[in-house]
Amino acid sequence: MTGKKVVADFKEYGEVELGGRYRSSELDVAAAETDLTELHRQLAEQGYVIVEAVIPTERCEALKHEALTAFEHGAGRNNFEGFQTQRLYALFEKTLSCNPWIEHPLALALIEAVLEPLPLLSQAQIINILPGEAAQPWHFDDGFYPLPRPRAALGAATIFALDEFTADNGATVVLPGSHRWDDHAPTAAEQQQAIKATMPQGSMLLFLGTLWHHAGANHSPAARMCLTAQYCVPWCRQQENYALSVSRATARRCSPRIRQLLGYSIHKPFMGMVNGMHPLRLLE
Repeated sequence: MTGKKVVADFKEYGEVELGGRYRSSELDVAAAETDLTELHRQLAEQGYVIVEAVIPTERCEALKHEALTAFEHGAGRNNFEGFQTQRLYALFEKTLSCNPWIEHPLALALIEAVLEPLPLLSQAQIINILPGEAAQPWHFDDGFYPLPRPRAALGAATIFALDEFTADNGATVVLPGSHRWDDHAPTAAEQQQAIKATMPQGSMLLFLGTLWHHAGANHSPAARMCLTAQYCVPWCRQQENYALSVSRATARRCSPRIRQLLGYSIHKPFMGMVNGMHPLRLLE
């Protein structure tokens, strides 16, 4: 189940400041309004949407190569991280190559449509599922916010396929419509309705923080890599503490939109202020 093919501008980081050009409801993407409307409808109805061909193949291969040289750990530390899964955390201090993906205009347009204007980045990482990895436990991403369900999502996430996602190599498994459930976990019968989010390299899976899902098992002979970013409404705490993990020198190198996503922004009337002033003053 995929959405319409939508290709957005994707240039070398720094060539175009997407954060200055694509802002809130003024997002300018290479998609007809009807396309965004249909993608939004699918997202609201099933809790996720797949959009193909949002990233050129050569950019996927370049980021894969960069990530393979940067992984610090051989595998994860528990069954949620994955004992046969590599994860690259604290991306901004290791590479800015991920920035255009994190502020991808189509992703932000859809996320703002289902969350609120000017959401925050909650976390971002590159994940490499190695051969032999078991399936991840079922979960929904904004479950750490202790509010009862059913409720509106407090977060949303993107997964960009740096490799093709297949039924055998660990494609994300989703439960369509589960974003509307109450607090119960998926029953055995409900799990039978799960769908493997297979998609070509360069595609994007975008889903709500209330959608039940998990990474699939990798039964193939090759690894499966992706870049994922999670976003939250601007009044929720982020998972990664960017005030500590991203230096001011690095923040100055980022676009205005990335700075806003990291927390160099104000949620009215004054959430996020520093010494009574806008946090961007710290970068002056």
